[in-house]
Amino acid sequence: MQRREIFKLAATASTLALVPAISAISKVRKENKKHLIMVIDLSKCNGCKACTISCGVENGNSAYEHRTEVHQSSINVSNKQYVFNFPMLCNQCEEPSCVSVCPTNATYKRQEDGIIVVDSKTCIGCNYCIKACPYEGVRFENTQTDTVDKCNFCVHRTSKGMLPACVETCIGEAREFGDLNDKNSKVSKLLDNSYPMVLQAHIGTKPNVFYIGLPQDKSNQRYSLHNNIQWQR
Repeated sequence: MQRREIFKLAATASTLALVPAISAISKVRKENKKHLIMVIDLSKCNGCKACTISCGVENGNSAYEHRTEVHQSSINVSNKQYVFNFPMLCNQCEEPSCVSVCPTNATYKRQEDGIIVVDSKTCIGCNYCIKACPYEGVRFENTQTDTVDKCNFCVHRTSKGMLPACVETCIGEAREFGDLNDKNSKVSKLLDNSYPMVLQAHIGTKPNVFYIGLPQDKSNQRYSLHNNIQWQR
């Protein structure tokens, strides 16, 4: 295994592993149906958190309850530490652990596009899905509905051919959204011409949020608008 193939990523309170997504992408592309994904270019994220704000406004969440957040994280490459901004949200997994544990089927996968949603009308707030999700902090208890909440790619928008609010308002154009199985889509072209990675692929959930643009040197490390830490050795 080559050195670049696995990075230990310090994000939120846990250590997450970014590993290559090439094999997962190949398997998905064998399907002949729409498969909506998000690609996040870490080299373009400046930490402005416009995504978090627009998401909250679009979905009516309370001020401290977020479907997507931007953390500052770091990786070690060739004995050097690189600090960068790291957006996190529900990974919309192909094999979601949250779906199988839901006792009321409130959390389910849409067959038409693969998006994982939570039906607040049937969710009983047992939090089994929160405990089953291996990605810390992407689900939360909505204090307005007393049910579990999370990112659903703004399904009320994407079902009408619109972009998720976070993608539409991203100042640095770090987020892209589209159909992985459309070879002419921007997300397909980005993945074909980069080194795509996903969080904790070894778990087997097959995330549909892909990361590209990991910082490799000082020149392409973005300055964070929310933290003075920029470069460390």
